[in-house]
Amino acid sequence: MKKIALLLLVFIGVYSYGQIDRDQLSLDISKAEAANYEQLKEFIWNRVGVATVDGVKKLTTTANVKFNEKGELDVNVTDADTDVKQKRGVRGRVQANKAEDNMDYVQDALNLAVDYTYMSKGQLIDFFGKAEITESNGVITATAKSVFMEGDVLTVMVDSKTKLFKHKNFSGFLGEKKDPISGEINYEKFSSGIVHPSGSTLNLPAKKAVIVATNQDYSKRVQ
Repeated sequence: MKKIALLLLVFIGVYSYGQIDRDQLSLDISKAEAANYEQLKEFIWNRVGVATVDGVKKLTTTANVKFNEKGELDVNVTDADTDVKQKRGVRGRVQANKAEDNMDYVQDALNLAVDYTYMSKGQLIDFFGKAEITESNGVITATAKSVFMEGDVLTVMVDSKTKLFKHKNFSGFLGEKKDPISGEINYEKFSSGIVHPSGSTLNLPAKKAVIVATNQDYSKRVQ
């Protein structure tokens, strides 16, 4: 009898979400995100990205991040250091060109992660319009395919109460060769209640590389 009751509860839960107003949910989430970002715009912070290949650190980039006057995210790379020992002569020049290509590759991967991190109102409506949605323990989980490109997959976890993001997972493709890329984006909350992306981890199997990006040193702009 208890099993039947439990199955009924599960069925009712799934059915109720099948009847959800997806447009309203996306509007609620985009409204909460917009209000949150208005407060986040008061901050500047640093993003430190560390790229490893086969577990060995190869490149570290530092960028200053803020929202510009148009409300767009402005990422300014301020430093890039490589742990690869510089070779001499022609081999050194070849190595330098390869390092520059790898730098561009890392930046492209980080920029793609930014796309998944900061989604517009229209993108959220499209996403939730075709997503599979469930709710459990105060967390809304939604998954959809072909969000930013054909064949990619995005899963988001949203706090049911605040309608703010808690976590995201994605998989897609990078560059003209369409190298596979997957990643996760984490969010944390300031004591004031403002939610901010705390960092991301990106996997790039074509390069046998992993990029760990950390957002840190948040400070309010000088008025």
